[in-house]
Formats: sequence, structure tokens, C-alpha cells
Amino acid sequence: MAEATRILNTTLIPAFSQNPSPHLKPPFSHSQALFKKNPVRCLITTSNTDTTRSANITQQQIPWGCDIDSPDNAAALQKWLTQNGLPPQKMEIQKVEVGERGLVALKNIRKAEKLLFVPPSLFITADSEWSCPEAGEVLKRNNVPDWPLLATYLISEASFMNSSRWTNYISALPRQPYSLLYWTQEELDRYLEASQIRERAIERINNVTGTYTDLRLRIFSKYPNLFPEEVYNMETFKWSFGILFSRLVRLPSMDGRVALVPWADMLNHSCEVETFLDYDKSSQGVVFTTDRPYQPGEQVFISYGKKSNGELLLSYGFVPREGTNPRDSVELSLSIKKSDKCYKEKLEALKKHGLSIPQCFPLQITGWPLELMAYAYLAVSPPSMSKQFDEMAAAASNKSTSKKDIRYPEIEEQALQFILDSCESSISKYNKFLQASGSMDLDITSPKQLNRKLFLKQLAVDLSTSERRILFRAQYILRRRLRDMRSGELKALTIFNGLLKYFK
Repeated sequence: MAEATRILNTTLIPAFSQNPSPHLKPPFSHSQALFKKNPVRCLITTSNTDTTRSANITQQQIPWGCDIDSPDNAAALQKWLTQNGLPPQKMEIQKVEVGERGLVALKNIRKAEKLLFVPPSLFITADSEWSCPEAGEVLKRNNVPDWPLLATYLISEASFMNSSRWTNYISALPRQPYSLLYWTQEELDRYLEASQIRERAIERINNVTGTYTDLRLRIFSKYPNLFPEEVYNMETFKWSFGILFSRLVRLPSMDGRVALVPWADMLNHSCEVETFLDYDKSSQGVVFTTDRPYQPGEQVFISYGKKSNGELLLSYGFVPREGTNPRDSVELSLSIKKSDKCYKEKLEALKKHGLSIPQCFPLQITGWPLELMAYAYLAVSPPSMSKQFDEMAAAASNKSTSKKDIRYPEIEEQALQFILDSCESSISKYNKFLQASGSMDLDITSPKQLNRKLFLKQLAVDLSTSERRILFRAQYILRRRLRDMRSGELKALTIFNGLLKYFK
């Protein structure tokens, strides 16, 4: 599973029409055509003599990538890269235990050694030359942002097959990228019912759906010869966005430019390394600097960024082993009850600072953010503290520059109990799923589908186990703090009562 280091977490596609709307909204439910399971197989002509690319269908099939463990496609990619400017490497693509394909050391590699040196001529960026220049010109004339432009570019180049410069690269990409984009609604509901990542996955699917629908309505339908629906459809966009989510890199030294970098994107992630891809101006290529030595035969790793297990599953389709990811976290959902006497006032304060009811906050094994405590203060605060509602809401927002470490000793115990109750409610959901996971009826007749279902189920169990572990730790800390507080209060009360008896 060869992926990238730094993936954009911003909105997929800002409006790009001449009269843009502020937000793109998907016009249909994510439970519709987006969730077709079959691998994409499209038909199209590949003649370069007709610049508008007739939509007449031939019997040629477009190869949308390959099986992830295909050695032939990987060998062809490596040969093509070498012929097109990739310098001699100390690594080669091999089947590996972690990631199925990866880059493996051929020679001894030192710590702090620079590797790769992929030249810019092998990058795919928003400025790359199109095999169909007219299609690229139409998109740029309509100010299509980089992400959807690159998604469309991948589809276009794949449809040209051997006529495209990138045919060897595209043929080596996974046919079905490891991504939650390929989970059905039923699978998301069934396997991720306890995790907040389910909501993130649905939001991402809706964003991709909305992006494609917007492109189809605004551009593709107006230029059917350039963008035939047989090629540019929801299935192919799901494939291309799956590739982008898992492989697109942001290069800090190129002013944050995003690019697909063949060869570099064959590197797999390890939670034990911190090195990442970047452009090296002195060598004029994408490199990374090793932070440990490698022996011949060892797989070489980079970091995809400081991501939780849920985020890694969301974009890359894998979950690290429990306890191996120091950046792991779980999102805890907090909510203010509608029966709260000051519900309206608290809601207004939250909205003012860009927050909502409910609101999610990340818990880590080492603790939780100050924003979470501020939200808890607001949730339990009585009407007599209404003047502090705005201060609490501001401190709960990560967009605010106001003081975060606020303290209200008079309601601290209630706030901690509120967080503990939320933790235990979430733990009960994980317990329910994990207890039921051993007896789930997969209802599958095809061996291939059975393997897929078992794989998804195992991913969900691994994620749920790791997230529940963090919740258990938070539960322990909260119970201990509450016990200490109550013990201290009891001791103080005992002393006070003793003094009263003494002075009597």
C-alpha cells in the first residue's frame, strides 16, 4: 500500500464557476450509485487524430490500475521511470508484509542519508501536459481547483492507455485504492457504528459525490465529446479520488504545491519513523532523509504524517497494530442537553465561535485538549454563570486565540463527571460492537467477497480496539481525579466537623 506523506484536509472543491456558490452540496444520497462494488471497466476510443475524442465506444477496455500485488506492473513502472530520468536507486519495488508492495533496500542505507531524487519531470501536477489539451484548457478556463482537476486528469490519461505518457504509472496504481470511499453504506453502518470515523467517511464520500456532480453539470455535460459519461462517471471519480487521497503529497519547499510523485509513492508508512517527502532544491528532486539505517532486504519507510489510526484508515485503508501509533486518538462526542435551562444561550455562544452541538474532541492516550475541558465547563455551567458562557465557548474553539486554560473550581467536579459519562457511553458502544463482531453473519456466497468482508471486519475490529483502549485510559484518569477530589472534600469536611465539635 504505497501512499503519501501529507494529504490535504481541506474542502475538496471550492466553487469554480464564474458565479460560484459558497458551498457544494451533493444533490443525492451517498447510498445511491456511489456504492457500486464492482471494479471499474470503461470503454472508449483512443484515436489522437480527433481532438474532441469521439464518444463512440469500441471494444477496448481501459485498465484502471492493477491488482495491488502485481509484480509485472511494478517492474514495468521501475523500468519506465529509469528510462525517463530517475537516477539509480538503492531500493526496488517488492512484495512486502506491511503494505503488500513497498520499496526494499538493495544495499546498506545509512541513517541521515538522502534517497529517491525523483526529478520534477516525473511529477504529476496541475500544470502537467494533457494528452487531450482541449480537455485541460476547458477545466482551467473554468478555474477548477487542483484536486478535482488532478482527479479528472488521471481519468483522462488512463483513457488514452498506451498513448498517454503516464500509462506505466497508471497501470501500476491499485485498481481499487484502499480507502473508505469503497465501503458501502451498509458496511460503514455495520463495522464503524461505534467510531466517529464513520461520519468522516460519509462526509468525504458526499464531498466526492458533490464534486463529480458539480463538474458534470457545469462542464462535462456541455462538452460531451471531451468528457463522455462512459469514461467520466461516479465510479471513475471514486477511483481517481481514492488515488489522490492516498498518494497526493504536499511539498513544503515548493510553496506547499501538491503533486503525485511516481516511485516515491511506493513507500509505506511506519509509526516508528518521522521522515517525510519534500523537494530538495540543491538536487532538484523529491527526496527524504532516513532517520534510521536499513540493511539489504529491509523495507524502507516514511511517515504519512501525525495521523490517528482512524485517519489512516480513512485515507489509506489500514490500521496500525494496537499501541504502536503514538499519535493515535479517538474523537469523543460531547453534547449539551436540550433540557438545559440555558440551552439557547449556550448554543448561541457556541455558534458565535464556530462550534456546534454536538462537538467532537480528540482524546489521546496522554490526555485531552484544553478545548474539551472548556466545552465541558459550558455544558454543566448553571444559569448563574451566564456571563462566562462566551468565555467558555471561545476557549472551546480551536479557531479562537483567547485563553484556553480557564478554570472554574466551583464546577470542575461536574465537568469531569460530564466527560466521564460521555467516555463511558462511548465505551459501551465499542463493547457492543466488539462483542457482536465474533458472531456477525457475513451472508456471502462468493469466496472473493467473503475475503473482502473478513478484511473489512478485521480493520473495524482493529480500529475499535485501539480507540476503546484510549477511552479506557481516559476513563481511568477521570475516575482517579474525581476520587481524589471527593476524597479531599471528605477530608476537609471531616476536619471542619471536628473543629465545630472542638469549639462547641
